[in-house]
Amino acid sequence: MTTGLVDASTIRDRFCGALSAMYRAEVPLYGDLLAIVAQVNARAAPAGETPARVEIERHGAIRVGTAAELAMMGRVFAVMGMEPVGYYDLAPAGVPVHSTAFRPITEEALARNPFRVFCSLLRLELIADPDLRREASALLAARQIFRPEVLALVERHEAQGGLDEAEADAFVAGLLETFRWHEDTLVDRATYDRLVASHRLVADVVAFRGPHINHLTPRTLDIDAAQAAMLAQGLDIKEVIEGPPPRVIPILLRQTSFKALTESVRFAGDEGAPGRHTARFGEIEQRGAALTPKGRALYDRLLAQAQAGPADMPYERRLVQAFADFPDDMEALVELELIYVRRVEASDGSFTLEPLTYEDFLPVSAAGIFQSNLGAESHETYGEQSAQAVFEVALGRAVLDPFALYAAMADRP
Repeated sequence: MTTGLVDASTIRDRFCGALSAMYRAEVPLYGDLLAIVAQVNARAAPAGETPARVEIERHGAIRVGTAAELAMMGRVFAVMGMEPVGYYDLAPAGVPVHSTAFRPITEEALARNPFRVFCSLLRLELIADPDLRREASALLAARQIFRPEVLALVERHEAQGGLDEAEADAFVAGLLETFRWHEDTLVDRATYDRLVASHRLVADVVAFRGPHINHLTPRTLDIDAAQAAMLAQGLDIKEVIEGPPPRVIPILLRQTSFKALTESVRFAGDEGAPGRHTARFGEIEQRGAALTPKGRALYDRLLAQAQAGPADMPYERRLVQAFADFPDDMEALVELELIYVRRVEASDGSFTLEPLTYEDFLPVSAAGIFQSNLGAESHETYGEQSAQAVFEVALGRAVLDPFALYAAMADRP
């Protein structure tokens, strides 16, 4: 590698910071979320000291429309040391996309900045109207979501093994434009309405010039306290926190959000009053222990049990009842091999076991967040089988297995 090049984690850290500043300017309520999370974390952290990683931690979400866009997005994220981890098919939950998470994969990189982007690819084949499907395909094929200088810098990175200081700064500045909100649409009002009728997410992907960041999520140490604080401030929030119920030892991922903003848009060729588009929202998350395949199978079974419970019982109560069968103490979790752990050695030579943090996402929770914020009509299912092989062909490589990544970082008790 050429000397004088900026390491990937530094570029990732700079981009995450720049993206957060841009999103805060675009969506002022995001600033309110950051303030709430900072206050909650200060109270929840031992001795009031929030771990540095938690303070900077963010995940974002974008939606692309074509295989070419997804493949280039993968090359773009590689500049920042972010690899595609996991495959998520949201179609069975009524959302016509499939996704991966671009994120760092080594312990060192995660400690530097665990920035992640949940990147979804629109499944055009799920648009029922063949004429609309062809029109959407043509619109997507004609757009270019990356600035020319970003494409050139990606090629330079691949050729020389990195970017120098000036190139890294230019890369971050240019890539921000891909994630920026643009209120001018690529379509007229009638076409937009037809896209919305198919699914609001279809309109969000196809009608605009690029994959504007649709949420940027800080991490909290106590999501129940954060939810209560959001409610106290009068934010229009989700009624139910997505994911597992509250626990002594948190597992996987819990998420909540304020509902999506209704924003002004200008339709192509329309001199009339502005239109309205609903897509971007504010989300917070609490991360817990990564589960082994055995633990994940138990989680999925108990979640399905809660969802199928009595309709006259509140969902939160069904969830708590179902998850009474998931052990909630370290000894049992380790003995039953339900979570991944690492050894943390003390100065006297003894050690304790610490759960590995879950670095990924939950498809059911992602679909729930998307549906509640898109305001879309209910789509029970698209009746499609998983299309991971198709997704990987579009991406140009296989996605990484998250379980294998955790197993490589874990210690056996």
